[in-house]
Amino acid sequence: MAAWVPCRRWGWAAAFFGRHRGLSASLARKTPRAWWLPACRQKVSLSFLNRTDLPNLAYKKLKGKNPGIIFIPGYLSDMNGTKALAIEEFCKSLGHAYIRFDYSGVGNSDGNFAECSVGKWRKDVLSILDDVAEGPQAQKEVEVKGEWSLPSKYIPEGFYRIPYGFIKEAEHHCLLHSPIPVTCPVRLLHGMKDDIVPWHTSLQVADRVISPDVDVIIRKHSDHRMKEKSDIHLIVCTIDDLIDTLSTAVH
Repeated sequence: MAAWVPCRRWGWAAAFFGRHRGLSASLARKTPRAWWLPACRQKVSLSFLNRTDLPNLAYKKLKGKNPGIIFIPGYLSDMNGTKALAIEEFCKSLGHAYIRFDYSGVGNSDGNFAECSVGKWRKDVLSILDDVAEGPQAQKEVEVKGEWSLPSKYIPEGFYRIPYGFIKEAEHHCLLHSPIPVTCPVRLLHGMKDDIVPWHTSLQVADRVISPDVDVIIRKHSDHRMKEKSDIHLIVCTIDDLIDTLSTAVH
């Protein structure tokens, strides 16, 4: 039984095979006609990923929406197996993106099978993730490269390079899993057009802060930076109000 695991945070999913009670029960309730029959025929042509100093990889890519699915073959399996083709038809029926490929030394890919190893095939998978799949990929890529390229319109390069160590260390400072021991007045200002930190996060923070004096101000047309004149004016006024509040409390 084939199962696919959605990884919405990273944009794609990996297909694996084995017992999966939840999926089995789900498929048992479905009529095979719903996804097995090739109702929507999108031609998928054979392509090759050219790599410097590494065998070229054969692959087929079905365009579609996220999360996309990548079929990772088993030992001596190629991309034309029953499971790989069945998952492709399933993705076609739902309109999701799908990639299947051959390891180096297998199927239509270049290379000598006798010289292959798990480590080399691992590089094949990473090559497909890096150079064939579209959009941000799986967490393993970040671990291997040692950094995460976060797209951003706020810097000329177009993305931030965030070290993997920075991300791992930050996991020790997550605040939303328990009450936040802050007792002073708190004002949270957030733009609804913030494409880096969702504005709902401010509501979660407000809920976790133990202080009884917490206000959340949502700006409908402000972005992540909140640097427009109206934003600056609001920030200054909010600080001024806090100063008055704290001064009154002291006296």
